[in-house]
Parts: sequence; C-alpha cells; structure tokens
Amino acid sequence: MNEFIAMLQSPFLLRAFLGGAGIALIAGPFGVFIVWRRMAFYGDTLAHSGLLGVCLGFLLGLSPTIGVLIVCLALAILLVILQSRERLAADTLLGMLSYTALALGLVALSFLDAIRFDLSTFLFGDLLAVSNNDLVWIWGGGGMAFAVLMAIWCPLLAATVDEALASAEGVPVRRTQTIFTLLVALIIACAIKVVGVLLITALLIIPAATAQRFARSPEHMAVFASVIAFFSLIAGLLFSLYFDTPAAASVVTSAALFFVLSRLIPQSA
Repeated sequence: MNEFIAMLQSPFLLRAFLGGAGIALIAGPFGVFIVWRRMAFYGDTLAHSGLLGVCLGFLLGLSPTIGVLIVCLALAILLVILQSRERLAADTLLGMLSYTALALGLVALSFLDAIRFDLSTFLFGDLLAVSNNDLVWIWGGGGMAFAVLMAIWCPLLAATVDEALASAEGVPVRRTQTIFTLLVALIIACAIKVVGVLLITALLIIPAATAQRFARSPEHMAVFASVIAFFSLIAGLLFSLYFDTPAAASVVTSAALFFVLSRLIPQSA
C-alpha cells in the first residue's frame, strides 16, 4: 500500500493511474457485451484502423485521437451498412475491413517522412505518457459512452440474449446494435493512447472473460470485470515501476494472470 501511495505522488504516475482507471472502469460493462456478442474480432478491426487514424490526424494537422475517432466511427458505420446489404459472413466482412484499414494505415505512414513521432506509442500504448488532454478524452468520452450504454442496457441485453424474441417484443434491435457499435468505436479511440492498437481489445475482453466465471447476473459481471481491470491496472503499474517493463503490456499481462488464477479457483455450486 505504501508503494502505491508513493507512486501516486509522482505527477506522471498519477496521470497514468487516472487514465488507466478511466479505461479500466469503462472496460467492464463494454467488455461483457463484447464477450457475450462474440465481438472480439470487431474490436481488433477497429484497433487495426487506429494506425490509419493516427496517420490521418498528422496529415490533416489534427490530434491523433481525433483522427482515430474519425476513422473508428467511419469504419463502424461502414460495417453496419455492409452487414445490412451484403450477404457475406460477419467474420469475412470484419477481416476485409481490418486488413484494408491496416494496409491503408501503412500506405498513409509512407507519406509522413517529414513528421517524426513514436509509432510504438500508438501500437503498444504509453500509459506513462498520458497527458491532461488525454485524461479529458478518456473521462469525458468514457463518461458519455457509459451514460449512453446505461440508457440502452435493457434493450441491448434483450437483443443479446435472443435477437428474434427481442425484435418480436418491439425492441429496436438494429438501432440498439448500431449505437453499441459506435460506442465501442468511441471507447477504442479514447483508449488507444493508453493501451495501444495491439492491446486495447485484450483489456476489453480478458477482465470480462474472467468475471464471467463468477458473476450471477449481467450487472454483477460488469462490476466484476471493472474491478478486475482496475486491479490489473494497479498490479501492472507497480510491476512496470519496479522492473522497468512497458506499462500497458504489464497491465494486460496482469489481467491475463488474473484470468489464469480464476481458472484455479473452484466454482461454488
């Protein structure tokens, strides 16, 4: 506990903790729906588009976060349109969009020879470099996304359990699913600076998958997932501080360790 308190006395570590805490808390409720709806590949698709968003931001003179947000939202809308018009399987569409976005990002990267930036920050995250502006994005965007998610929680849950039955009962399934898709895009855009393109989906699904073993209701699972993500943040930051390892990767590794430990605990009857 003393080590944790001492860590928070450093301004950059305090910002890292606040940024990670914002992502950890919002990862819980969103992660459970991503797990239930088997949308992990969708998260990867949006994350891969992050490189294109970063490059777009630099090319247009915008904040990389804004560039990522624009590309993620555009990709989410495109996916919704294609799913309603094309007869291709969802995983096929996701694969096409994922690797197309990644390829376009690499092409856009070739036009940034005159601009120097640390690409690894956006690929793997840089939790220790979180700025006050990043905190505004994380807590502002995350808070807005959480509020909207709470507003659509019941219809989204109904559509997740049985889409046909929910539609028959008058639930606006398509609209609810579209809103959730856009919210996930917003969360990924806000979190990429913290966790990185390659790790953001892991932080969304691993705590939720861990919580699924013990939760007795959807609401409990969301709370448990947020708690697990939060403690993964603390463990990852402390490990990074003591052993000089990448902070974001240490957080995800801690979450994976909690998942493994959860499998060693017998379930109550």
